[in-house]
Amino acid sequence: MTSSPPPVLPDERLAAGAARLAVRYRGRFSAETVQRLVADSYAQLAEHAHVRTHLVALAERFAAERLDALAHVEGAPGVGLPRVLFVCSHNAGRSQLGAALLAHRARGHVVVSSAGTHPAATVEPVVAQAVTEAGAHIANAFPEPLTDEVVQAADTVITMGCGDTCPVVPGRRCLDWPVADPEGAPIGVVHHPRRDRRPHHRTARLPAGR
Repeated sequence: MTSSPPPVLPDERLAAGAARLAVRYRGRFSAETVQRLVADSYAQLAEHAHVRTHLVALAERFAAERLDALAHVEGAPGVGLPRVLFVCSHNAGRSQLGAALLAHRARGHVVVSSAGTHPAATVEPVVAQAVTEAGAHIANAFPEPLTDEVVQAADTVITMGCGDTCPVVPGRRCLDWPVADPEGAPIGVVHHPRRDRRPHHRTARLPAGR
C-alpha cells in the first residue's frame, strides 16, 4: 500500500519553511513527514489565531519544536539534557511564566517548552511584563497547542490548572502546581505566582538515568 501524498501547503512562504526544515532534518525525517507536520502546525495555530500576520513564521517555529521533540522520542528518551514541559489551559499566562523563568535560570542546561490544552491567541501582556521584570525574556513566545510529540519527549511535566485535560505520562515525573490564573490580573497579583513554588506530585517517577 502506498502512502498518501503530503498535503498542499496554503502559502508559498510555508512551503519555503518546510523546505528549510527538510534540509535541517535530512537523514532523520523525510521531506513528506516534515511537510505534513508543518501543515498540521499551521492548521492548529490558525484555529486560534486572531491576527495572521506572523502565522507562517510561527508555524515553522512550532513545527521545528515538534520535530525536535519527535527526534528525541524516536532516538533515546532520557538521554541528553532534561526536558521540562509546562502546561496550562491557555498557554498565555502560568505556563509561559514558568517556562520563561526556568529557561532563564537553567541557562541552557534544560530544554524547556510550554503548551496549552486550549491555547489563547496571544500571551497575556501582564505576564510578559512580570517575566521581563524578573530579568528573563518572553518577547518571541506565543501560545502553542499541546501535542503528543512534546508530551512524550518531556522528562518532567508541570501542569497548572488544566484539570482533567492535563497530561499524565507513564514513566515521567508529573507535578501539579495550583497556581492562580493571572488572566486579567494587575501586575502586583501576577508577582505572586511568579514566587509561588508549591509543587504537588501527581506521580513522582523519574526516567532511568535522571
